[in-house]
Order: sequence, then structure tokens, then C-alpha cells
Amino acid sequence: MNRTTLSLIAGTTALAAVTGFAALSAPDAPDTDTAAKAAAQLPVERTSLLCPAPSTSDLAETSYTSFTPVTKGTGSGGKAELREAAEESADASADGEDKGKGKGKDDGKSGEDKPAKPVLTPKEPGKPVTGDSSGGDTPALVGTADGRFAPGWTVQETTEVAAGTGRGLQGVNCTAPDTDFWFPGASTDADRTDYVHLTNPDDSAAVVDIELYGKDGALKSAVGEGITVPPHSSEPVLLSTLTGERQTNVTVHVNVRSGRVGAAVQALDDKLGGDWLAASTDPSGSLVLPGIPEDATSVRLVAFTPGDADADLKVRLASPSGPITPAGHETVHVKGGMTTAVDLGDVTRGEAGSLVLTPTDRSVPVVAALRVVRGKGDKQETAFIPATRPVGTRATSADNSGKGGTLSLTAPGAAATVKVTASAGSEGGTPVSKTYTIKAGTTQDIEPPAPGGLKGTYALTVETVSGGPVYGARTLTASEGGVPAFTVQTLPDDRGTVAVPEADEDLSVLQK
Repeated sequence: MNRTTLSLIAGTTALAAVTGFAALSAPDAPDTDTAAKAAAQLPVERTSLLCPAPSTSDLAETSYTSFTPVTKGTGSGGKAELREAAEESADASADGEDKGKGKGKDDGKSGEDKPAKPVLTPKEPGKPVTGDSSGGDTPALVGTADGRFAPGWTVQETTEVAAGTGRGLQGVNCTAPDTDFWFPGASTDADRTDYVHLTNPDDSAAVVDIELYGKDGALKSAVGEGITVPPHSSEPVLLSTLTGERQTNVTVHVNVRSGRVGAAVQALDDKLGGDWLAASTDPSGSLVLPGIPEDATSVRLVAFTPGDADADLKVRLASPSGPITPAGHETVHVKGGMTTAVDLGDVTRGEAGSLVLTPTDRSVPVVAALRVVRGKGDKQETAFIPATRPVGTRATSADNSGKGGTLSLTAPGAAATVKVTASAGSEGGTPVSKTYTIKAGTTQDIEPPAPGGLKGTYALTVETVSGGPVYGARTLTASEGGVPAFTVQTLPDDRGTVAVPEADEDLSVLQK
């Protein structure tokens, strides 16, 4: 790939101020008239995304794909830009000694050393834009889109590493900044090198606490509290430097005391490759983990409940023919405040599948993720599937090439009809749409439609037409020296629109 200095813009999903408050401040008990007035859906006006630094390997080849679906009602204005985030010092990143101490170079002002220039700038909604970078010094990226580029804006970061720890295919959807993240499935084991990447898009420093939970509860840590992430900068924190305890399965909780950050865990294994572990959806009594590859040779469920109460969950596999109870794993007991791991083996038995967790009795909030392995012997590769939100109105997947990709859709409850649209290609092609019916309780793997006359990469949008809810994931595959390299990204609702209540009356006459 050609070396390109990439920049992604500062990032959160937001609206104009009034719209944002409208989305988050619904009355506790609305009457019928109020509910009707709150039904209007308007496109979001501003969106931000954060991409972690992809790799420290000199053999890394990284591609970025930016895409915004066409959304009605957005007008003709707006733009999107992708910029570099300032990095912490190389010495701190290399040995991990400074991690968790909250000190960036220049006393937290590293983001002010030099202005970042936009280098990846989308031209129009409905057409992807791509950029490439080689080597191990590609920085984290921050990005902002507004106007017609904001609703549903998606950026995919995909990296191929030819050899070494974490070799294989690694992919992650760049995420909006937030204040609370859960990552079940991380590790402090000797064979794993796991970093939690923290990226701050704002003009003031963010203060972050990182908590680790193992099989017996919270792991002791003297340096996980009060980590300072300077403005417009990114800091990778090596998990094994936060605690002296080595555990195979750990849940990471990132809690932001002040400010906002983007967070993702890069989980690298000495023997099993590696991938990005995205945050689980918010703690919930029922969870769906979609898109287990049909040829998975090993699947491990990692679950955690943040409260003191234990959770008892039914385990079901939504297969192409309907719900299946995995033999010997009908239920899983998750102790409060402790990480639970269950090896499910080759649970899919050569068929597409999604894991569905529901309470056996009372509902207790849980977070969960799957570690999935493909291949055998020394030719194995790992990816992660976190519990995710439904596709909802619309979800988007960028960086599709027309080969080596699978779209997995599941309807764990009622049957559903979905429309899948392949966008124009980044270098040419015409959009194509197809409609699919997903039977109740099943998972369907489909070969994604490709644009007519495709040139370059393209994006997929999935829209729920009826029924559901529907959950989805997209798998990318590649061959790296006989290793079945792959990466999985879930497809949550892109939250491209927000409910905006209508005013009861014109209050402008009251202004003086």
C-alpha cells in the first residue's frame, strides 16, 4: 500500500444543542399528545468518530474507508474530515512504564504542538472514500462530520499484519466518544498483549479510570485510576502493567471521570493472531452476539455482570434452521462482579450461527463477548464478537471488496424483512439493493450484493423493513500464509436520526 498520512476528525455523535437535548430528555410519563409530538425523526447534524492507532508492527498495512449513506432531509451543506491525533511519547508506549500515570509529553499539551491537516475528506454521501498507510507509526485518528455527511457516518479501519504477535487481519469500526465502556474478553495472560486505546477528541484533558475484573472479582491495580488523556491525543494502555495478576479472561471497564474518550481494546496473541475487541452494548438482561463464522473451530463466551446480584442465563444458538440449545451448555451462571468464561467448542457445527442469551428467571444486567477461533494447529486466527444493539432503522458496514466477505443477519424473536443496499464503489459502480426475509429464531449468512461495475471498495447498509428486531455482523476474510485470517464487525443502528418533540406553542412572543 502507498504510504499516506491519514487524519480522522475529532469524534462524537451529536446534534445541534437543542436537538441533542430533545433526544435525551424525554418526559418520565408522556401522555398521548406528548408522545405524538415526540415522534418526528430528524437527521443528526453533527457526528464524531475516533480510530485507534492500528499497529506498532513494521509489517502492518492499514486501510481506512469513510462512508455516509444518503439520508433524506439533510439538505446540501456539510463536510467530513479525518485528522491525526497526537501520540504519547515512543518511550512510554514501548515499555509501558508511564502508562496509567496520566502524564503526556509537554504536560498534557501534546495536541497543541502542531495543527493536524485533513487528508481523508469524503466528497459526497453515498460514495466511499479510502486511504492507506504502511508501517507501525500510523497515529490514531479523529474525525467530525456535519450537515449531510453526519447521519450514519461510518469509518472502518482494517489492518493486515504478515507476521509476529497479532499476525492476521484486524478490523474495527471507529467509534463515537463516550464516558463508559465494557470489554469482556480481554486478557492479562502471558501469551496475550492487550492494550486499551484511549483517544480524546476535545480541547480539554480527559480523566479515565480503568478497572479490571477476573474470575474472582476486581483485580488489584495501583495505577488504573486517574489516567489523564491530553487534549487531541491518544494513549494505549497495556493491561498487564495495571495489575500483577495474570488471568486468561478479564473484563475491562473504562469509566471517564471528566471529558469523553473513544475506547477499544487491541487483543494480540503470540500464537492465535489477534483482533480488536469493541465494547459490548450497555449491560442488559438479554443479549445477542451475531455472526459466528460457520467454520469456527473454537468459541468462548465471556460474560460479566456489573452488580452484586448473580445472573442465570439461557444459552441458545440461532442457526439457519432455528434455535438450538448447545449440548452441555444449556445455561450459564455469572457471579456478580466476577468474569465468567465458557468454552463452547465448535458450537456452530459447520453452519452459520448467533448466540442469544436470555434470563432464566429474573433479569440481571450483563455484558458479554465471544472469542472466535478459525483454523487448526499453528494456522489459527482469532476475532471477537461483542454483544450488540439491533440493526434498527439502519446500520452500515464499510470496506467491502466484493470477495472474502459475509453478511450475517439474525432475527432471534419475530421474523423480519430487511433491505440490503450495496453503495457505489469508491472508484466506480452503481448501487444495488436486495431484500431478504429472516425467519424467526434463525441466522442467515448471505454473500453481500455488490455494485454493478464495481471498482474499489463499497459500503453495505442494512435497513429493517418489517418485523424483527434484527441483529447483524459482517465478516472479512483473507489468506495470510495459510492462516484463515478474519475479522468481524457488528452492525448496530447508526443512530442517524433522532426524535425531536414539537413545541406546544410559539414562545418567541415572550422574549424581550
